[in-house]
This record gives sequence, C-alpha cells and structure tokens, in this order.
Amino acid sequence: MDCDLLVLGGGPAGLTAGLYGARGGLRTVILERGVPGGWAGQTDRIENYPGFPEGIDGMDLAAKFAEQAQRFGAQLETATVARVDFNGTQKRVWADGNEYAAGAVIVATGASPRPLEVPGEEALRGRGVSYCATCDAAFFRGKRVAVVGGGDSAVEEALFLTRFAASVTIIHRRDRLRAAQILQRRALENPKITFYWSTTVEAILGETKVEALRLRDVQSGMVREEEFDGIFIFIGQKPNTDFLQGILELDEGGYIITREDLSTSVAGVYAAGDVRSKAFRQVATAVGDGAAAAMAAEKYLADLVGR
Repeated sequence: MDCDLLVLGGGPAGLTAGLYGARGGLRTVILERGVPGGWAGQTDRIENYPGFPEGIDGMDLAAKFAEQAQRFGAQLETATVARVDFNGTQKRVWADGNEYAAGAVIVATGASPRPLEVPGEEALRGRGVSYCATCDAAFFRGKRVAVVGGGDSAVEEALFLTRFAASVTIIHRRDRLRAAQILQRRALENPKITFYWSTTVEAILGETKVEALRLRDVQSGMVREEEFDGIFIFIGQKPNTDFLQGILELDEGGYIITREDLSTSVAGVYAAGDVRSKAFRQVATAVGDGAAAAMAAEKYLADLVGR
C-alpha cells in the first residue's frame, strides 16, 4: 500500500500525527498493533489533559482521538510492524504480511512496561502478575494485591485498585514516593493502602497463580515471604524500538534521538511521543509531539515535490 505519511503507533502521539497529516491533505495511514490509545487508553482517569476540567476516562479520550483522525481521512489499521527499510525517498514498512510505502514516516510506537525480571514473573504473567490495573483489577475483587513502584503510574493504579481489592500494598525501594503531591496525598489518606518502604521484590511465588512474594528490606537485608493474590508492576518503561536497532540513532535507553523538529537520524523519518528521548512523558506532551512531527513531515514532503 502506498501513502504519503505512514504513522507507526496509534497512541495519543500517533493519532494526533495522523489527524494533522490527514487534515493537511496527506494520504495518511496509521498502524496500531492493539487498541488505539496506547497506555493512555488503559488509564482509568486522566485529570491533567486540557479541556476536561472534571477529568476523562482514558478509553473515552483515546476514542475521541481516533474518531477525529479518521474524520479527516486518516486510515487506521491493526497491524504489528515486523521490519522497516528507510533507505531512499520511499520508506518501506512490513507489517502482518503487508508492505507499506510512504514518503515520510512518523514513529510513535510508545513504550512498554519494564519487568521486574525476578523469578516467577514470566511464568505467572497473566495469572496474578499484571502491568495494567484498569485491565485486570476486576479479577482481584476482595483480594490482597501489591503494587510495585513509586511514581505517578504506580500510585494512580494503586488508587484504582482500591475500588476492587480488599487491600493494596505499595512496595517501593525508596523511603518516599516520587509521584505528584496530589497523588501522594490521596494514597496516604486512603485506608485501603499500606506502604512497604525501602523494600524490593526478590521473587514471585506460586504454582499456577500468584500466592506470595519474597521481599527484601534493603536497609537490613532481611528477607521474608508474605501472601498476596496479585502483583501489579509499574517501575518504568522500555521503548518499543527493537525493530529500529541499527536503523535510527537511539540513546542508551533505546529511545529515539530527535532534533527540534522531531526529525531523526534518517531524513523523512520522525519520532513522537514516549518512544523518543525526552524529559517528560504525558498525554499532553505526546499530542504536542504528534502535531509537530506531522507538520515537519508535511514540510519535508512539500520540499521534495518542489525540488
């Protein structure tokens, strides 16, 4: 399939890029491997996105993004990118057995949850080990669950879990949270939430489902086992750039390095959203990235025609 602009990823950055590209008159295709909206679409409540003073459900916001992009003519397809060839003026992408060719590409593939990489995690994934509270919280109604992490995502998900679980324990390797003050206050005041400070998870235990956690006190070194029905892990993200190794310039963490106009090390290829190397990763910053990348791509394509 040939198009002017090919957007890889259908989160806030990708959908905004698709909206701007299509509205600018470009034949635009967005490839998304899952449900449009990315991790924002799996967030229970987004309270800091402009225009929604009472907050908005992440899935609802993602649906509005997708609807608006498609209204302007962007074509949204479900496909997983397997490999790319960015040599030459026509960029080529292979996804689910189909080949796409475009004059410009915007990579907005986002990032995935970073695993703990402890014994039992992989074996019990989906059987008590989760990385998405809004996806799996209902399975833990009346249960005791742990949340690992101390940032915004960990605290937000812990608060959401209190709607279902009997108790939620936040396990953090430091002695204080890193989350925004408003989230910290809500968590500290919630009677269902307890905190294990300066503690790490050494192993996840269970035969066919999560039954307990092996915990270590980082100050004393003491190790103990404690019963839990589930564990939700929010310790950061890993950029979805494995398919770009050796193709685009990446930083030490695997994020795409971009210039001010969000162009990458390859002409005609741009990056937007959580996948690129930057200081802040929010829905609002992703939307800004998507708009900027699409306008830069539009200018790039116009310059090609004018040569």
